[in-house]
Amino acid sequence: MLITEILSRNARIYGQKTALIEREPAKNIRREITWEDFDHQANAVANALMERGIQKGDRVVQLMTNCLEWLPVYFGILRTGAMAVPLNFRFLSIAISRCTRISEAKVMIFGPEFIERLEPVKKELDTSVSSYIFAGPEDKLPDYAELLSDVLNKSSARHPEVEVNLYDSAALYFTSGTTGKPKAVHITHRNLEFSCYVENRHHNQTHNDNFLCIPPLYHAGAKMHWFGNFIVGAKSVILKGVKPDWILEAVSEEKITVVWLLVPWAHDILIAIENGELKLEDYNLDQWRFMHIGAQPVPPSLIKKWKQVFPHHDYDTNYGLTEATGPGCVHLGLENIHKVGAIGIPGFDWECRIVNNELKPVVQGEKGELLVKGPGVMKEYYKNPDATADTIVDGWLLTGDIARMDEDGFIWLVDRKKDVIIMGGENIFPVEVEDFLMNNEKIHDVGVFGIPDERLGEIVAAVIKPKQGCGLTHEEVLEFCQGIARFKRPRKIFFDDVPRNPTGKIEKPKLREKYRNAG
Repeated sequence: MLITEILSRNARIYGQKTALIEREPAKNIRREITWEDFDHQANAVANALMERGIQKGDRVVQLMTNCLEWLPVYFGILRTGAMAVPLNFRFLSIAISRCTRISEAKVMIFGPEFIERLEPVKKELDTSVSSYIFAGPEDKLPDYAELLSDVLNKSSARHPEVEVNLYDSAALYFTSGTTGKPKAVHITHRNLEFSCYVENRHHNQTHNDNFLCIPPLYHAGAKMHWFGNFIVGAKSVILKGVKPDWILEAVSEEKITVVWLLVPWAHDILIAIENGELKLEDYNLDQWRFMHIGAQPVPPSLIKKWKQVFPHHDYDTNYGLTEATGPGCVHLGLENIHKVGAIGIPGFDWECRIVNNELKPVVQGEKGELLVKGPGVMKEYYKNPDATADTIVDGWLLTGDIARMDEDGFIWLVDRKKDVIIMGGENIFPVEVEDFLMNNEKIHDVGVFGIPDERLGEIVAAVIKPKQGCGLTHEEVLEFCQGIARFKRPRKIFFDDVPRNPTGKIEKPKLREKYRNAG
């Protein structure tokens, strides 16, 4: 069933029940829409786009931060048979222009946060974009755009008559670009449908659940985790802004049952509780049954602390990538918390292999590249046949991640293939060093990477963000590192913020660029 058809079904069955809630604590704003509202708004977006010349197979850029309108716009694009192109809200002008031109988008729907970023590249965008729709307040409306609210008011809410099937193209998702320039991942309607089933199968959402969505919706991870609630017509809350008290307030006031957190946010909640900034007795959290984490390796020490504070929570970690339509190709499983630290076992209807450089399976326990295969594998990198051929081989998706499988069949993520540090011929995996350092009670965040060295090729460097008020010193870090193998110990230590992208992944290229001359 197309996800647009699932929306129609939800509107028929749960019409006047709440579908989406938006909370913006900084402005004390709360809005909500029903499933019927959601469905009608998606229809209005679709009809408005078709009135502006959008046909099946065209592309529509969606450049918006999280808000109540985001998902109706996305579903409206899909209902035209066109491809949605959600862009990273952190993209600067040059990246917005590049991605729009690669997709050859005919329409751009954008929010007020992007007006200044569009101005320098507006002439370039105009070579493909013929219509601009502004998802913001009237007093900020640029003279070249139409107001989304006006467009929707003038457009029909009837379901558009466009024939779309499961194997038609649905979206282009540009990768997060932590290892280079973003590439356009070509996703089908079948990919999206499958993601709904995977998420619900893994986490057992029912119509009575309520999902708290914090990460950016342009990213496959956030939306595909929401799919688990969506497929059963359960409500969800979109939280604008990330602070520990805002998260707990939302959970308490909206009776949230399922929360997906990034590692830094979970850290921040635990630290706020530890420091007495948050008191659990001030919130109603009894209904909160499940916390899961994805998008990056999860330090086992974090989950051990979490379970001490929230002993009744179910926990899961999810591994995925944009090229596999988001999370779930590998997952730990609710019943496997004894394996915390592993990314888990193959997800529902997924297969996994760990291979060497010749793509031959390695001996169990040895490190190699993780390959995955299943209905969630992308169609291709759009307009990039060489990169596609390098990434999909006989239906297997080469993830670029180094992993190993233990004696029980659980997969442990070692590191990104491109992030491996080679020091004097020895392979060092930054994640192993990061996990070790995160056991230090004074460390809030850490990123480990390689910097050039004339004698050894590369040496290990660490950027450390201490916990507030801890006064961590260089000497204390060196002393703590006596507990790790000598060749893995950081030779250079810097105290600074750790740059992360919107999904929580450490931006290693930024670290290497900033400190490349510090060897």
